[in-house]
Amino acid sequence: MTLDLRVRELLSGGDLDGAATAALEELGPHILGWLRALHGQDDGDEVFAEFAERLWKGLPAFRGESPLRAWAYRIAWNASHSFRDDAWRRRRQRLPTGAASILAARLSRSAEPAREEARLARLRELLPPEDHALLVLRLDREMAWEEIAHVLSASGRPVSAAALRKRYERVKERLARRARDAGLLD
Repeated sequence: MTLDLRVRELLSGGDLDGAATAALEELGPHILGWLRALHGQDDGDEVFAEFAERLWKGLPAFRGESPLRAWAYRIAWNASHSFRDDAWRRRRQRLPTGAASILAARLSRSAEPAREEARLARLRELLPPEDHALLVLRLDREMAWEEIAHVLSASGRPVSAAALRKRYERVKERLARRARDAGLLD
């Protein structure tokens, strides 16, 4: 049974905790690795905790218009934007620890960064966050262009899959040039 079906079944049975736990246990390590790649380990863990809270609270409203994975990554992307926009407030206030935060902390401690993320980590400082997110979603997460377009459609502004493909090619060329200049490629 796919994750989408399992989560819908749990939700229809009234088991929000089970649905959220299933979603976070399957998608959480991948999203955590992506957020760590974008923000570094400590800030990535903090953004992941916010993502987990948002997913837990928002799951009852999940309508299935997109795959659960794309929906979850979009929540993570929005949490990432919020963190960058108001990180100073987050550091001054501690959120209450709930079930989502406890699960997020457990996943944060147990997840190991993927091999592909480790290779890209040396170059991520060279990229704007949006370009880095695009590369990780396509290369490491192997998302379809339509899923990536859904994830990166921040603030309701749609992003076309064709435009992302073209941007992806330009980012790869620029990244390869920078990697050669930095001596990271032969």
